[in-house]
Amino acid sequence: MGKGQFSIRRRKKAMAPPLPPPPVVNGAAASNSIVGAAGTSKVVKKKLGAARLWMRFDKRGQSELIEWDKSAIIKRAGIPARDLRILGPIFSHSSSILARERAMVVNLEFIRAIITAEEVLLLDPLRQEVLPFVDQLRQQLPHKILSKVDGTSAEQDNEGQFPTAGHWLSVPEAVEGLQAELPFEFQVLEIALEVVCTFLDSSVAELERDAYPVLDELAMNVSTKNLEQVRSLKSNLTRLLARVQKVRDEIEHLLDDNEDMAQLYLTRKWIQNQQTEAHLGTIVSNSFIPVAPHLRRLNSARSRSGSLVSNHFNDNDVEDLEMLLDAYFMQLEGTRNKILSVREYIDDTEDYVNIQLDNQRNELIQLQLTLTIASFAIAMETLIAGWFGMNIPCTLYHTEGVFWPFVTGMTIGCIILFLLILGYARWKKLLGS
Repeated sequence: MGKGQFSIRRRKKAMAPPLPPPPVVNGAAASNSIVGAAGTSKVVKKKLGAARLWMRFDKRGQSELIEWDKSAIIKRAGIPARDLRILGPIFSHSSSILARERAMVVNLEFIRAIITAEEVLLLDPLRQEVLPFVDQLRQQLPHKILSKVDGTSAEQDNEGQFPTAGHWLSVPEAVEGLQAELPFEFQVLEIALEVVCTFLDSSVAELERDAYPVLDELAMNVSTKNLEQVRSLKSNLTRLLARVQKVRDEIEHLLDDNEDMAQLYLTRKWIQNQQTEAHLGTIVSNSFIPVAPHLRRLNSARSRSGSLVSNHFNDNDVEDLEMLLDAYFMQLEGTRNKILSVREYIDDTEDYVNIQLDNQRNELIQLQLTLTIASFAIAMETLIAGWFGMNIPCTLYHTEGVFWPFVTGMTIGCIILFLLILGYARWKKLLGS
């Protein structure tokens, strides 16, 4: 019986139906899903913890708020995972502009964004500091974008032409139209630099408004309260100077390297890839692949298409970006000079206060020296009085009317001694005139 029962139990256990697998929750849908199972809820919480709020802007100025995790951002923008760490909270006050194959990673103060040739992905768009940047994007992008070729729908014919406005343009004319204004990524970068520079300028202006009255008050009255205010002012100035210096150094680093600036031309690289693919597709459609001579024809056509693209897009031409960065570099240099002028004013005020303190210290030393000389003269008179106060036989004790003349003469002698020592100290320039 024991063996039979054991076999029945084992058979029943084997016939039990398997549990259904937990549902898979993916990306932004995890934020709106309600899951009842305990195991599945843990997965959802983990996804929600990794998801962050992003705002997407396209070329036409349309925007939307989306919650994406790291994998979705990496797949959409084509950037390595380490770039997302740069946009994390650890590097919140660092400044960097990194060029990737399909995107530009921008971390300027409070602006942390991923810029591609067609859209902008802005991290934490609801922060108070980021709202001016969002407003500028909404106001300026629709007005700055020209009515030019749409890259997602443009096609080329066998002659290498772009369709626009109902007719066909040749490649040089289309390229000239595309380069009539700054590319989309540079327009966004310009707005970001403008917002950051404006914020830093306003911070410096506020610092100047607070600094000069406090320093003037310290120059007139050296007190603990005024010294504490100046100490707080210097700490704020140091932090603000470091933030301005980081943005300035990043722009200077880009200006010093033409290759890095060339890598930031995302629209140029996108057009080059589109033209190359269009030429290769046209050549493949008109060629017979199995025949060997046509393979050589394909290679020669590929080289011709590459030369055509390189003729109209010079990778070493970074004049537009250089002029853009140079303008904001000069603005940041002016902001930095303002901070340095405030710091020089603080240093001058500190030197003036130190001179005042040294002068007061010297006056105290002179007063102490004068009192010491006076104490020495009085001590001599006290010494003589102490001698006559002893019980020593002396004829002056029995002489009438000698007390006041003697005391007066002794006092005059002490005063003369005081004046002599004081004059010697002034002659040695131990006391001021």
